[in-house]
Amino acid sequence: MVCKIPLQSSNLITERSPKQLSLFPFRETTSQLLIPQKTSQRLKTVSLFSGCGGMDLGFLGEFEFLDNHYQKLPFETIWANELNPHACKTYKHNLSHEIICGDIWEVIDTIPKEADVIIGGFPCQDISINGKRRGIAGERSGLYKAMVTAVSQVRPKIFVAENVKGLLMKGAQDSLAKVLSDFRNLGYDVSYELYNAAAFGVPQTRDRVFIVGTQSGVRFTHPQPILAKDDYITAREALIDLEPLPETPEINHIWSKANRSQDQGNRCLKADRAGYTIRAECHGNIQFHYKYPRRISMREAARIQSFPDNFIFQAKLRETERQIGNAVPPVLAWFVARAVAEALS
Repeated sequence: MVCKIPLQSSNLITERSPKQLSLFPFRETTSQLLIPQKTSQRLKTVSLFSGCGGMDLGFLGEFEFLDNHYQKLPFETIWANELNPHACKTYKHNLSHEIICGDIWEVIDTIPKEADVIIGGFPCQDISINGKRRGIAGERSGLYKAMVTAVSQVRPKIFVAENVKGLLMKGAQDSLAKVLSDFRNLGYDVSYELYNAAAFGVPQTRDRVFIVGTQSGVRFTHPQPILAKDDYITAREALIDLEPLPETPEINHIWSKANRSQDQGNRCLKADRAGYTIRAECHGNIQFHYKYPRRISMREAARIQSFPDNFIFQAKLRETERQIGNAVPPVLAWFVARAVAEALS
């Protein structure tokens, strides 16, 4: 399959020259926009359904993505859990923090009794528009109850739960109402907001819901977008320096050779728009490159998800594809985390 390349408009950012690889040297530019309000204390954080660590990385900060340095934030992960062993391996490799690998219900009693924040993206397969739409009654999405249990046990000042846009759709109204009700019954003030990752500097039009609960007296304000639609980072702007590279497994720059699929395997990135949503269950049918007759690589998918270039996935292609697609974009998580830090400062 060869994708047609749209003509580039004259207002695109200056084309970045290809990197000279050691693996990936970082860029030096630092955006002053990204300096958070300082706080003297470390905020103890419990992470549920951690996946490969996208949301956790966003809360920790101190990483580079494209031309920005995302400052360190005052969060300290004191407990994390994930079911998938491949994701656990990636998490430990990149975050240098232990993670309990196993069923949440089997380890939930080991969560520390005190923490400032609980974060997590409870599984969404039963709510996603690409799933079977069983709502929170489904086996996977019903795991939000584990987060409710954790919040009831730990009583954090703030909790942050991430999920798919489908939670706000008409057919999921009862599911949303039940989730909000269960958290509010614990005595928390609960709000939710739909975020488009592209509006926060992620080169991907990915819509996700963030549900935030606060104890009385804690005032959380959802962060506002920093980019207008015309200013979204395009696929070409994000991936231009990866174009000339051959497959390089050491940096996850490998791609699926799956044949075209009539279902989800025909989509092609467009050079002059942000990337499409990266899915977890592509079965190799991830989007095609905007320029070359191949699917995008795992490194390119990670870029579209806003993972830094030194974040190396410890799995083969299919499991890496799943980890990237399931993750919360670290850059988006960083903006949410900064708002949480400001609420607690």
